[in-house]
Amino acid sequence: MRLIFSSKPPRSTYAPSRTSVVMPNTSFVCTVVPPSGSARSIARQGASAAQLGNKENPLYMAEEAAATDLISGGRLQLGVSRGSPETALAGYRSFGYVPESDDENGADLARDHTAVFRRAIAGEPMANANPQMTGAVGSLAITPQSDTLSERIWWGAGTRATAEWTAEQGMNLMSSTLLTEDTGVPFDQLQAEQIERFRSTWREMGWEREPRVSVSRSIIPIIDDESRHYFGVRAQVEGQDQVGHLDGGLARFGRSYIGEPEQLVAELAADQAVRDADTVLVTVPNQLGVDFNARLLAAVKDVFTEVDAAPAAV
Repeated sequence: MRLIFSSKPPRSTYAPSRTSVVMPNTSFVCTVVPPSGSARSIARQGASAAQLGNKENPLYMAEEAAATDLISGGRLQLGVSRGSPETALAGYRSFGYVPESDDENGADLARDHTAVFRRAIAGEPMANANPQMTGAVGSLAITPQSDTLSERIWWGAGTRATAEWTAEQGMNLMSSTLLTEDTGVPFDQLQAEQIERFRSTWREMGWEREPRVSVSRSIIPIIDDESRHYFGVRAQVEGQDQVGHLDGGLARFGRSYIGEPEQLVAELAADQAVRDADTVLVTVPNQLGVDFNARLLAAVKDVFTEVDAAPAAV
């Protein structure tokens, strides 16, 4: 199991009407913990980022992504999505992008931009050459190019249907702490079904490589008086799923994992989606500073060492 730690405020700072759980438009540096039993030391995921597809120029984004991947030695993991409902009304218009009249939330625009971006990083010509400058007639691809970047593009999917679409496109699946649908089952079971549909569709498409799947979790081990002071009471409220209205329908927010390390081992070992994913993105309370989060992440690593060793729940 890989762990990736991302900086983000705790879920309690968000309200259902203004949450930004899925794919915030920021870059962040992550730490990757190798699977249990690995002889490798902890590696640093030197260049990871998340982008909102309906606010980005796809060709500029392709050039920046390729350059970043080359600079980082092929370690860029790039997540793309429409993003969750935002505080700005049609914010993509402020970036100069106007979707079709029937694309109310910019989802189609994000998918269109992502399609152009993926063709560009795959080396497809994007413009005609100017013979006066090049001395020849032909087409031009973006530069630079990174040969394997296409395999490290993730789509942030908020529904089971979107996960199936992600597999059809050949992208990796990134699923957050929010699903914009609800069937009445616990969040981890609904997300596990999303993962299964993704992998089933991937097999049907016949893609040659194995896909990657990540899920996000808010995990706060109570390890000292300071962590108990900040988060002890929150465990009573955030220790269960929440259901609310978002983006015109029901949405299910996954629970937070807050408690003593032994308790978290048992709870995370029983989380079906955590078991089914190959990567867990752990959100951390970045406002509390480096020292606090360093202790927190060390404890999370220890928790997952035991989670990986625990037998799967029946």
